[in-house]
Amino acid sequence: MSNNPLVQLASFDQSPWYDNIQRAMIQHGELTRLIDNDGLKGMTSNPAIFQKAMTGSSDYDESLKQHLTKNPDQDAKTLFYHLAIEDIQMAADAFLGVYQQSKGKDGYVSIEVSPDLAADTKASIAEGLDLAKRIDRPNLMIKVPATLEGLPVIEALTAEGINVNATLLFSVARYLAVNEAYIKGLETRLAEGKTIDNIASVASFFVSRVDSAVDAVLEDISKNTDHLKSKTAVANAKVAYQGFKTFYASDRFAPLQAAGAQPQRLLWASTGIKNPALKETFYVDELIGAKTVSTIPPATFDAFRSEGVVAATLEKGLTQAEETLSQLTALNIDLTAITDELETQGVKLFADAFDQLLTAIQDKKQSLL
Repeated sequence: MSNNPLVQLASFDQSPWYDNIQRAMIQHGELTRLIDNDGLKGMTSNPAIFQKAMTGSSDYDESLKQHLTKNPDQDAKTLFYHLAIEDIQMAADAFLGVYQQSKGKDGYVSIEVSPDLAADTKASIAEGLDLAKRIDRPNLMIKVPATLEGLPVIEALTAEGINVNATLLFSVARYLAVNEAYIKGLETRLAEGKTIDNIASVASFFVSRVDSAVDAVLEDISKNTDHLKSKTAVANAKVAYQGFKTFYASDRFAPLQAAGAQPQRLLWASTGIKNPALKETFYVDELIGAKTVSTIPPATFDAFRSEGVVAATLEKGLTQAEETLSQLTALNIDLTAITDELETQGVKLFADAFDQLLTAIQDKKQSLL
């Protein structure tokens, strides 16, 4: 067996995905090396990741010139999607072998619907369908923010046979609502006599941001609360996972499973540490369990390769996890209010990154013209 902790995750039925995308890493063979050597099984992108990739290099200039030569009047958003779609298609092609070997469980590459549509259900559905059609890869996932307006989008796209990555999840209650949206989409599809054995979905449950927010509140409380710091996110995730297990063992999922449906796996997102006192691989180490995905940013990915500790941790300390959440309630800390605020911030963060990206593309367009 490999002594690479990233490869060892497979023996615990967890898939490592890469929380980054850059054209250079696809074109220069780095992505293929990560797949071959580190057991990488998927890739996620978001507006902030694309903003960093496209504004931090000249990798996209040549392609941008070609698109402008065809039509110099294209706006920045149209140009962005030309570039992003090229990246997603190349990455999806690199993961096609993983997708085929895993029989459609892994090998996915995610692209998010425009963050400025997060409050517009109808427009998000239309854009999700359009992106799926334009990218045209079986191992594509359309990323949808799991806002209240996003829940019908998740259901509608699933019913259309599109793989969905429900993102910006911070609370157990919203995760269960996302789960319900996925299941209703499958039920609609099955009732229409369509196949459901070729659909995959993940629910991206964020971790480190939860600790950052809760720890800031604990800091303001005069009582000695240090023992609770950096504990909430892992506890919250462990409780969500118990909800996942309960649901997928239920009578409701049984007919879907009989028709070949996959469970919507929990994906641990925001796994890079925000607190420098923590070990770099803390959130990956603490959330290893069956039928899950861990999407890992580059620095944490490299750290886990060299110092990750691989053990079945996700179902350990469940009583302690529930006790941690109870202690927050006893301190009058409203976790629901905190997670609601994190969702709002998350949508805004991606919308701001998207705006900055479009401005940068517009500037680059002017200089190229």
